[in-house]
Amino acid sequence: MTYLAAAIQMSAGSDKRANLETAERLIRLAAARGASLITLPETFNWRGKRSEDAAAAESLTGESISLISQLARELKIHIVAGSITEIAEGQSRNYNTSVLVGPDGVSMGAYRKIHIFDVDLPGRVRVKESEGKIAGSEVVCIATSIGAIGLSVCYDVRFPELYRRLAFAGAKLLIVPACFTFPTGEAHWETLLRARAIENQCYLLAPAQFGPNVHGFSDYGNSMIIDPWGRVVGRAPDHESVVVAPIDLDYLDRVRRELPSLAHARLKN
Repeated sequence: MTYLAAAIQMSAGSDKRANLETAERLIRLAAARGASLITLPETFNWRGKRSEDAAAAESLTGESISLISQLARELKIHIVAGSITEIAEGQSRNYNTSVLVGPDGVSMGAYRKIHIFDVDLPGRVRVKESEGKIAGSEVVCIATSIGAIGLSVCYDVRFPELYRRLAFAGAKLLIVPACFTFPTGEAHWETLLRARAIENQCYLLAPAQFGPNVHGFSDYGNSMIIDPWGRVVGRAPDHESVVVAPIDLDYLDRVRRELPSLAHARLKN
C-alpha cells in the first residue's frame, strides 16, 4: 500500500478563529495535493499566555475538533489534529491532547500528552508547561485502513520507551506534533526524530510550529517526514508550508523483514 501523507507547518497565536482558518486552508491544500493522511502541529488551534489556558480550553466535541471532523468527512481523509488544550473535568489545569479523526468524520482516538515540558535554559528559553497542563497516562496506538498510527506530542520524543511500546502495539506510523523551541530544536530535533523512526522501523510525521511565538522565544519549525530507514523524505522551509511525501507500507515491511531488529528485541517490558 502506498499513499501520500502531509505534515503542516504553521505559526499559531492567540486568535483561535484565525488559527482555525489557517489550519483549514492548509488542510485543503494538502488534500488537493493528494494527501490521504494530514497532520497538524501541537496547539494548532490556539497558543496564548498560560494564564489564558482555561478560557481557551475545549472539550473534544468543541469547535476545533468539530471543524477537523467536518473537513475529514468532506475530504474523505484521516487527520491528526496535532493537539488542543482539552478541558480536564474537575481539575484546575488542562490536558494537551492529540486526536485522530477518520474519513467518516468520527474521532478514532485521543492521546493526552504524557511527558510535560518543564525546562530552564538560562538566557535562552524557560518553559513550565506544568503550570497549565497535567499529564496523561495512556499509550495510544490506533488501527486504521492506512496502517496503525501511534500518537505522541512534542517533548514525548525524548522518551524512546513510549515509541517502543507503540511499535510493539503494532504502529507503522508515529506522529510527533510539536512546538519545539529553537535552542533545543537546533541541537536535537532531527536527531531525535530520525532515531525514533530508525529504532522502531516506522514512518514518522512531525508537523511543527515555526518562528517567534507569544511566549517570547522562537519555535524551530523544520517539520518533516521520515521513512523507516531514517531518511528525511520531506522537510519544511522556514515559513508556513505543507510537506507531502509518500508512505509505502510494503517498503516498511521489507525493512522490517530484511533487518528484523524489532523481532530480535529482548527487553519488551
